[in-house]
Amino acid sequence: MDRYPASMPTPATPPRVALLTLGCARNEVDSEQLAGRLSGDGFDLVDPESDPDTADPADVVVVNTCAFVASAKKDSIDTVLAAADSGAKVVAVGCLAERYGGELADSLTEADAVLGFDSYPELGERLRDVLAGRAVPAHRPVDRRTLLPITPVARPAALSRAPLPGHGWVPFAPSSIPRRRLDHSPVAPLKIASGCDRRCAFCAIPSFRGAFVSCPPDEVLAEAGWLACQGVRELVLVSENSTSYGKDLGRPGALEELLTGLAAVPGILRTRVSYLQPAETRPSLLRAIAGTPGVAAYFDLSFQHASEPVLRRMRRFGSREQFLGLLDQIRALAPRAGARSNVIVGFPGETEADVAELERFLTEARLDAIGVFGYSEEDGTEAERLAGRHDEDTITERVERVAALAEQLTGQRAEERVGEVVEVLIEAVSDGTAGEDETAGRAEHQAPEADGECVLSGRGADPFAVGDLVRCWVVAAEGVDLVVEPVEMLVGTGDSP
Repeated sequence: MDRYPASMPTPATPPRVALLTLGCARNEVDSEQLAGRLSGDGFDLVDPESDPDTADPADVVVVNTCAFVASAKKDSIDTVLAAADSGAKVVAVGCLAERYGGELADSLTEADAVLGFDSYPELGERLRDVLAGRAVPAHRPVDRRTLLPITPVARPAALSRAPLPGHGWVPFAPSSIPRRRLDHSPVAPLKIASGCDRRCAFCAIPSFRGAFVSCPPDEVLAEAGWLACQGVRELVLVSENSTSYGKDLGRPGALEELLTGLAAVPGILRTRVSYLQPAETRPSLLRAIAGTPGVAAYFDLSFQHASEPVLRRMRRFGSREQFLGLLDQIRALAPRAGARSNVIVGFPGETEADVAELERFLTEARLDAIGVFGYSEEDGTEAERLAGRHDEDTITERVERVAALAEQLTGQRAEERVGEVVEVLIEAVSDGTAGEDETAGRAEHQAPEADGECVLSGRGADPFAVGDLVRCWVVAAEGVDLVVEPVEMLVGTGDSP
């Protein structure tokens, strides 16, 4: 039976759309770019977090799905089902929709349309088709590795004419940037590339994201300037593999140059690089991240494992000794630099000796944050055909064991930071009510959401505002979180960007 929203849009009432985003920060950027397109196409954006009793309901909900691992796929499907229960029309986009297309549409009939990346430029037209009851053909997946690279979302020519650092900055009109912010955080992801050219045996991302394509540096800088004008203080550079930035442009060292430019953008206090591939992390990039003022001395290194036999089966390079050597290079440049990584356990053929080698590496690496994932079989990957697959009980046991070690080790690493002075970007402020959220933010070694936070305590913790940069003294550790006391305000929200 067809579903109808509480009130259908009329020519005098713009259609209302809500965007729900799952998965990584790259998806967050995609959603904000879609929000910019839809806003420019006459849609009224509705906050999906609003109280339904006080806010107008959405006519259509766009769910930007994730297809990273099995649990992410389930979350995406559950979100589509929950959105359908609201009575609005529901459209699935994003990685799950791109990867499975018609197969997803057939099995998830609660979705009124399943659209791929190629539909993004005309998304407003497709949503109007859905609202009008017109059938929208489901996306037909194609292995993107067999196609030409996907060009990043087309941007207006005005971006290419934006002034670069050293030549004067001007405010950017909202219409000149194909993006609309969906929150008021002082931190924003900034996509510098799309796709991936690596062929890791466990990863399906290249098959639906395509080959690696860098966003032109002038466009990245222009978008950074626009974000600064929106109140953003910290940029998190995201891509499938940031160390590859510029290789398709014929510009070795392009990421180092880009970091210098971003550090000069007025109003941006900190730029953080994420998704570094250890095999491609060159000494000049280490120096740029560790030594450029305004760039966080933070290294998000995708180790995935530390046993050579497992890494080779994963189609990856490196070893425990090489990874420890890379961390030694980083700490020689910046002794208090932050370092994090993700690891996969239970990969086909992994032995107890391999797990022990991984545990030895983690114990010696002194990482600030460690994500531990159990191997998840992905359709169409090389690992799907490998012998030596483990049962779920074995994978679960290894995940729990390594995760317990990781929690212990990262807690110890946080304890080592007691007595340090850190610069904290304030992201949440207490209103003074007992039981309410505390005044908190993040230091350079803490990325958003995954790496812990700094909680302000002691005299002077209350007057700060979201977006302030405050020098603090670390007085205690609680797991990966730090308890800090303010020392001085470095930059306030009232200061001109």
